[in-house]
Amino acid sequence: MKGNIVDILKKLRFLLVPYLVILCFCFVIKALYSKEVIYYTVNSWHFAFGDVIFPLFTDMGDGLFVVAIALVALAYNYRVGFLLATSYSITSLVAQALKRIIRTPRPMAYFHGTGHMYLVKGIPMLNSLSFPSGHTISAFSAAVVLTYITPKKQWGLFYLLIAILIGYSRMYLSEHFFEDVVGGSAIGLFVTVFWVSWIDKKAFIQSPAWDKGLIDTIRGKKV
Repeated sequence: MKGNIVDILKKLRFLLVPYLVILCFCFVIKALYSKEVIYYTVNSWHFAFGDVIFPLFTDMGDGLFVVAIALVALAYNYRVGFLLATSYSITSLVAQALKRIIRTPRPMAYFHGTGHMYLVKGIPMLNSLSFPSGHTISAFSAAVVLTYITPKKQWGLFYLLIAILIGYSRMYLSEHFFEDVVGGSAIGLFVTVFWVSWIDKKAFIQSPAWDKGLIDTIRGKKV
């Protein structure tokens, strides 16, 4: 049955297994090094091509980009579009709630006047709340849904790579700390897994009508 948690975990294995390995590695880094050391280490790894490519990756984690993907999906398959849209909505609500509960400053505010920061030209620095990274949450949430609905599950490795690059771009651009990105990845992934495991077993979403899209509906009306 669609939506069974064990079935979902099997479908996500190409994304989930390497992610858990990387997550453990991130925990080790956090245990060994301070917030400041990790930030300045990443901040020192800048190069010309990175200043061009990472702003593009960070745009891919923007909510509007995810909404655009969901709208395209709706044109071909209501179920896929619904899963993308609702997963994004729920994880975004979780992100905003946590930001207001935890209330940690972004790097620009945290290090204001205390040290040198390499900033990419043309990137506006935000002074709003930092934890968790909303872009990273959106990226990992979308990666889960895309892996889940893609017939070839090996694509999960590709979706994971893109999500990681989006998360890293937030640190590269000094918009977030390491903790924000790691926490955002876990929230985006695990909240989406639980949401999909619950909603995708509902009778309404398993009906044949939900395997169609807007294009099919429009064509049907013209016939």
